[in-house]
Amino acid sequence: MSKINKIHASLEHYKLAIPEEIDKDELVEFVNFKGDDKRKCVEVNLKNISSSYYVGLDWIDTTSQNAIYVAPKSISNHTTDYLKMLDCILKHSECLQYVSDCYEIKTDVEFIEIEREDDLLTPLLLIQFLKVVQEIVRKGLKKSYYKVNQNLNGRVKGKILISKTINQNIVKNKPIYTFCEFEEFGVNGIENKLLKKALLFAARCLPDLGKNTTSLTDIFNYIQPAFQSVDSDIEVSQVKQIKTNLLYKEYDEAIRLAKIILKRFGYTIKNVEKTEKGTIKTPPFWIDMSKLFELYVLSLLKDKFGKDIKYHVTVGKANELDFLLNTNDLKMVIDAKYKAKYQIGLDTQDMRQVSGYARLSKIYERLGISKDVLIDCLIIYPDQNEGKNDFEDFVFKEIDGYEKMYKIGVEIPILSTDSSTSKNK
Repeated sequence: MSKINKIHASLEHYKLAIPEEIDKDELVEFVNFKGDDKRKCVEVNLKNISSSYYVGLDWIDTTSQNAIYVAPKSISNHTTDYLKMLDCILKHSECLQYVSDCYEIKTDVEFIEIEREDDLLTPLLLIQFLKVVQEIVRKGLKKSYYKVNQNLNGRVKGKILISKTINQNIVKNKPIYTFCEFEEFGVNGIENKLLKKALLFAARCLPDLGKNTTSLTDIFNYIQPAFQSVDSDIEVSQVKQIKTNLLYKEYDEAIRLAKIILKRFGYTIKNVEKTEKGTIKTPPFWIDMSKLFELYVLSLLKDKFGKDIKYHVTVGKANELDFLLNTNDLKMVIDAKYKAKYQIGLDTQDMRQVSGYARLSKIYERLGISKDVLIDCLIIYPDQNEGKNDFEDFVFKEIDGYEKMYKIGVEIPILSTDSSTSKNK
């Protein structure tokens, strides 16, 4: 089994002393998120390994099979229920397209063997997959032309398969049967076959996922009838050949996830059963908790304001706001900051950044505000003690020393076993 060095992510930096048996010359210097050298999942020096906002699993020394496992933690020393966060996010169909920005999966490198209870990746993949397919079913399965091979009785359709007809019919004294290949139009196309195959894998994992998320069995039961006319007989070679289509955004994401799920279990459903006890092998992966928090905040804002909240508002080439709120009563530039310091203080650089966004002429135009008026700015941050788990009462505090600058705390969902007083049980 791989040597797993465990560390916990937090809103503050955590460090793990490097075990003496590890050859320090073989260690990586750092692990980047999606190749971005400004987003470091872990950093390694001669004394320790440090991490902060990312959770996941990766190699730090492939020669001696040493890996780093960063478990989810939040403030107040509670374990973050990242699946609950994901479940809240995926209630809004418009959020589906952003979830893949939160994580990276490295399926092209050697998998790492870990204890089954440490598997963070499989629940994330399957929950997102079920939610995306649910949206596909709601809109209706895509129909397409596909080839069918069939042994027809007393008739011919399309192209006659001479070799099969001879071997399966003539030799076996069934002269009125003919093997033919022809095209049909319907839902039994290769894309839907892939989704059906991945759904079979998901069904095997549902008993474990159900205790962590809401209504997953109901979602599966909603999905299943739509695939009754779809076969699951698809070969590995066919899976790898399926290409996405930009005209079908949900299909694009569902196919991507289905491929990862099948590869995750080696394309063999028996491997799902093997994960019920003991260890499993999983690809290296990382989850950006700050990005997940940002999307969690988006879901809460959507619950309260619906279409009046805009996400990732781009102004010019260099300016991208987290959120822009535009109602009759509230017009605000909003930023989500995954930083604990806002419970007792602030970050001056953040203040400058948000204030800068609120001074852009294009923002004034979008909000319809006179240029002699200061636009309200709001920082949303995690707070387990006084934070809210919804924005039903959208009450925020003024930040001392700044005009029209406010903040509001959000409680991050935590696992109910950590605290009997959690609001997010």
